[in-house]
Amino acid sequence: MQIAEMIVMVKSEIGPEGEFIEKVEKNSRIWASKRMLEMLMEGERYVEDNWLENGLPNLIDRIVESYEEYGGINRSEGEGLPSKQAVIEVLEDLLAVIFPGYFGGIGVNKSNIKYFLGSILSSIYSRLVDEVEKSLKYLSRNFRVGSEETCRKRARAVVKEFLEKIPEIRALLNGDIQAAYDGDPAAKSTDEVILSYPCVLAIATYRIAHELWVRGVPLIPRIMTEYAHSKTGIDIHPGAKIGRNFFIDHGTGVVVGETTDIGDNVKIYQGVTLGALSFPKDERGKIVKGSKRHPTVGNNVVIYSGATILGGETTIGDGAVIGGNAWITSPIPAGTKVIVAPPELYYKNNDQFKDVSTNSNG
Repeated sequence: MQIAEMIVMVKSEIGPEGEFIEKVEKNSRIWASKRMLEMLMEGERYVEDNWLENGLPNLIDRIVESYEEYGGINRSEGEGLPSKQAVIEVLEDLLAVIFPGYFGGIGVNKSNIKYFLGSILSSIYSRLVDEVEKSLKYLSRNFRVGSEETCRKRARAVVKEFLEKIPEIRALLNGDIQAAYDGDPAAKSTDEVILSYPCVLAIATYRIAHELWVRGVPLIPRIMTEYAHSKTGIDIHPGAKIGRNFFIDHGTGVVVGETTDIGDNVKIYQGVTLGALSFPKDERGKIVKGSKRHPTVGNNVVIYSGATILGGETTIGDGAVIGGNAWITSPIPAGTKVIVAPPELYYKNNDQFKDVSTNSNG
């Protein structure tokens, strides 16, 4: 059916009822402009009836060629990489172990808790060993060291060590939850904090991923923390070092870089960046990786919303308070309060509009 016929049909179906037809006609003129009609009616643009038989094979050949040309964005042997979906599923089960009754869909109580833990930890162990083995084989292929058997044995050892850290992870998270409850006057209970605060997911995921990171597991820690980032807006690199009783209030837009070192009892607000000031480069102009690029934050520090603290040599001393929207690239002594001077505000109304608008500072 041609577009012109469609317009006529719309008119005839509506009937001669006045204003409504005029609106339809106006809308029709908007979307059925002359140029659009010309484009739609160009016969050579019609898809031939046998495109699936003739055209699709040609497209497949071209896409395969692009795999060869742009190999960096595809892996034809994807089975050799850890599964993102499998890693996320393991993470969600770990959260159910760490926060039983809060995360996960299974109700637990004293009578079934050991059965629950035995079943889920056994499953986590098997699945995580598989994914860690894949990640280690990926590393082995890239650097041509080790064997498949070595990767398998190391994967089992890493996952065992990691799972045995769960009691310590829970102890750290208990402090983080209490810090959130104590630090937010809007929090009515720790139950509310665990169930609803985005910082809980972000910090818990970080503490899980960090234990894998320090054991040299590639890929998987970043999959975990970037998943939490996508869910919460809080971006914590698994390589960062974060002490006890850590609280991120509100959270959206927080960035904690890889080499950041944060002490105990630190509270930060939304929009805070603990980032790199610059990236050192080698003689070929490539970024040198692995250096200390992000700040060190001492104990009992408060960093208010929108503050940006940059650089590996930047330290924030114990007990310092960093005001909102501060930009810091040099050390701050302990106990210092950094406050951005309030900007001048001008208020306009009908009587003052001319005077205010001509003010040289306005």
